[in-house]
This record gives sequence, structure tokens and C-alpha cells, in this order.
Amino acid sequence: MRHPFSRLGLSLALVVPALLGSLGPASLAPGRAPRCTADTGPYQREVERGLRLTADGRQSPADCAAVRRFQQGHRVRPANGYAGLATYRIMLVVQAGTTPNRAGRCPSSAYRTVCVDLGRQLLWVQRGRRIVYAPVPVRTGRDGQETRGGPHRIFRRVRDDHSRLYANAPMPYAQYFDGGQALHGTPHDLFNGAGSAGCVNLRVPDAARLWRTVGNGDRVFVWGSRPGTR
Repeated sequence: MRHPFSRLGLSLALVVPALLGSLGPASLAPGRAPRCTADTGPYQREVERGLRLTADGRQSPADCAAVRRFQQGHRVRPANGYAGLATYRIMLVVQAGTTPNRAGRCPSSAYRTVCVDLGRQLLWVQRGRRIVYAPVPVRTGRDGQETRGGPHRIFRRVRDDHSRLYANAPMPYAQYFDGGQALHGTPHDLFNGAGSAGCVNLRVPDAARLWRTVGNGDRVFVWGSRPGTR
């Protein structure tokens, strides 16, 4: 009896190696992760401190591997061991943990308050001392277009809004708190290094969750200075 592959004019000697090759080396046998070779990043020293490594600001193979493990554990992409802005900003979220208001900068009251820490570029919501929305990274106003500090209230909400000043840019889950400044999602990279035009930008899933957490009349408190602004 002829083998089925023979009817197709194929030889097992050709088919089997081709199938194995298509699986790739990682599929054939588990191995060690490829060697971490990322260069020193702009936030090297800060990330080293956060990971309790020797904070010398110089990348080593051990540093690279430790940074990559952190990135993999907290879904930072790409997880390549490079200490860039995204890694540093997610580290600030992790460090804030369940006590983001440890310094007491955001006022505690009986009202829900959206706390916006410009220095750490973090946002959370508290009611009294209870955190009702855990810290998330944000992007606030750039130099010359800073997010306005102080106490505010949410006064207008538009679920699917667009900017009337900046090329009809999407502003999903917009919650206005001071003139044209709003808390809203952005479909673009939150960690591209540039600030916003004054709004508080969030990743879209975070903005959607914030929309479900607060509403008109809830407080917003903004303080500090965004890195890179006067």
C-alpha cells in the first residue's frame, strides 16, 4: 500500500523536515530566553532604584534581565529590558500601590475626588481615605499648555467626543472639569514623551472605567508640576 503522501508526489523525507522547520526553534524544545542586550535607557537610574539594583545609571546584563522581568510581569511592551519612559511610568504606578496618597497631597473628604498628581503623572479616585479607583498613568499638559491646578468639579460629560481645536482628535469618555480641559481617553501612545494640550489623557480602557466610577458634580484635584514644565 502506497503512503498518502506518495499519491501527492511528496516524499516523507521532504515533508517532515519542512513541517518541523515551520514550527520554529521555540516550538521544538523549550529553552532559555534570548540574552538581554538592550542599551542603557534614559530612565536607567530611576528604574534601577525601583528594582533595588545598584543605581549607577549603567546597563549591565543583570540589570537588563531584571528590567525585562519587570516588563513581562506588568505587560510593558516591548519587554526588551530597555529602561524607557513607559517602563518608568508603570513603575511609578506599581510603587504607588494601594496608598497613592501617602503624602496627603490630595484632600480627603466625603466626596469622590479624582486626584491628578502632575509630578508622578498619576491619577486615582478616593472617597475619604478609601481608594475607589486604583492609580493609573496619565499624560497632562505640556509646557505652555499646562493642566490647571487646584480644585475643580466635573460639569460636563461626552462619551464619544472630538476636539474642536486639534484636527477633530478623538476624546472618548470625556469628562470636563475646567473650561475645555477634560479627563479623557486617547487611542495614541500615552508614553510618547509629549504632553497634552492641557487635558488629562488616559489609556482608553482606563478612561472607560473612570467614566463608570465618577460623574457630574464629583471633585477633581490637580497639583504639582509635570516633568519638563516650568
